[in-house]
Amino acid sequence: MSRSDSNDDKKASGRQGGNFRKKSFSRGNAPLKKNNDAKPASDPNVMRLNRYVANSGVCSRRDADIYISAGNITVNGKPITEMGYKVKLTDEVKFDGRLLNPEKKEYVLLNKPKDFVTSAKDEHGRRTVSSLITHASKSKLLPIGKMDKTATGLLLFTNDGEMSKRLAKPKNGVRKIYHVELNKNLRGEDLQKIKDGIQIEESVVRVDDVSFIDNAPKREVGIELRSTRNKIVQRIFEELEYEVVKLDRVVYAGLTKKDLPRGHWRYLTDQEVINLGMIK
Repeated sequence: MSRSDSNDDKKASGRQGGNFRKKSFSRGNAPLKKNNDAKPASDPNVMRLNRYVANSGVCSRRDADIYISAGNITVNGKPITEMGYKVKLTDEVKFDGRLLNPEKKEYVLLNKPKDFVTSAKDEHGRRTVSSLITHASKSKLLPIGKMDKTATGLLLFTNDGEMSKRLAKPKNGVRKIYHVELNKNLRGEDLQKIKDGIQIEESVVRVDDVSFIDNAPKREVGIELRSTRNKIVQRIFEELEYEVVKLDRVVYAGLTKKDLPRGHWRYLTDQEVINLGMIK
């Protein structure tokens, strides 16, 4: 008597030569329980109050809880002491009367390559420095100051408007060091003229230091200054009838190019941000 090929023959399992398969609930084969309770999507325009305060740069999230419980934080004019309280980005949040901005402050240092313009957008289709840091942040980061298209070196980006204004103020005298290559050797008497101060238009430009680069041709010079005047390095040498062939910013406000290849960027360390914050 032949074995049945029908699934109605419950004995005709796979091991018995049939095509019927029993359901197995052995380890690894147990049916998965479906979770039909979909989690509600988080609203990007709503956040916890302590995070809002921390993102504004006032303090850490843990300290924000202390200030909230003490009644130092107001939302739309009302003191809030409830832990876990959520606010909208459109709410007016104040800390001891000071209006807060919840956008987290970010700082990115770029070693700018040649042939990139520092404007956010370029009408002529030229490459911009912003395109080099697109993956650094979801926030809109802007460069502090400007650099010529042909210049290379350190360029700092941030969404911290207050810091940008402080570093750009002429009275703050942010220290900058450039490696300059000229079209011809710099004469010793012209080097001394730069040290003594060069008059550009109606004012004298003072430099902190200027010297030849060690073990390099006399057309390569290092110059340290704090001026914020536009294209000031080029103008100094042009005044003495030299042309700047290459200009590389190697130090900016205490930041250096160490371990930062051309065209690459990095985030500032907490200590670097603190140091920049001390510039008033």
